[in-house]
Amino acid sequence: MAVDQFDSALDLLRRLNPKHTATNLASICTLVPDQEEELLASVDQPLQVRRCKKSGRDYLLCDYNRDGDSYRSPWSNEFDPPVEDAEVSSERVRRMEVRANEAFDVYRELYYEGGTSSVYFWNLDDGFAGVVLLKKGGAGTASSPSQNAAWDSIHVLEVNERGRTAKYKLTSTVILSLGNSSEALGDLDLSGNMTRQVEQDLPVDGDEAHVANVGRMVEDMELKMRNLLQEVYFGKAKDVVGDLRSIPSISETNKDRATQREMINSIGGR
Repeated sequence: MAVDQFDSALDLLRRLNPKHTATNLASICTLVPDQEEELLASVDQPLQVRRCKKSGRDYLLCDYNRDGDSYRSPWSNEFDPPVEDAEVSSERVRRMEVRANEAFDVYRELYYEGGTSSVYFWNLDDGFAGVVLLKKGGAGTASSPSQNAAWDSIHVLEVNERGRTAKYKLTSTVILSLGNSSEALGDLDLSGNMTRQVEQDLPVDGDEAHVANVGRMVEDMELKMRNLLQEVYFGKAKDVVGDLRSIPSISETNKDRATQREMINSIGGR
């Protein structure tokens, strides 16, 4: 029965608006509290931002830096609220985590020109694992107050160390939400998510190489997913909207069609 509840919950979440995943997930967890831990670990949801009390810097919340109701800041390495006997990574993995946060903070500024980033690493028996989080969202501008958009990137990685080489497994999810409301357009809500996975064997010469390899893989994956979203998903949405609704007025459209028919008839008469 428990398996049926878990599968049914995942199936239901796939059919609901991705924009409201967090609210829907909380409601489902209330209905089936026995499945809460597994659902929170299995379902990607829009990232939330919290301010680190010690460093004063923002960081992102996810299941990978959570311990109960507390979340660990990558800047201070402390949980908020504090947790006794919290499980922490080794000094070596923590050093790589600090370096990765510095690197992706630069990446975020260059590619996103704002937003928030966080990186979390933890130990595995034959290597380490981690997650790279990137978020940018806004509620519109002074010129377009009715527009809102949010981009959430979740990159989960597993690194299996093999001496001078390492096997990297990266699973990336992008959650995108776009909204607009105007008298001419009406209410528009375009939301969805995409998940892709890649594995690579790369050379390693010290811990700095791990950070560089992860950085390149995340950069390449985000570029591919962005292009896929732009060319396939937005291109298809544009075609559908264009077929359903014409921007020019009906009189202008009819006039253009009449002119086109007149030109075709005159050519045929020759």
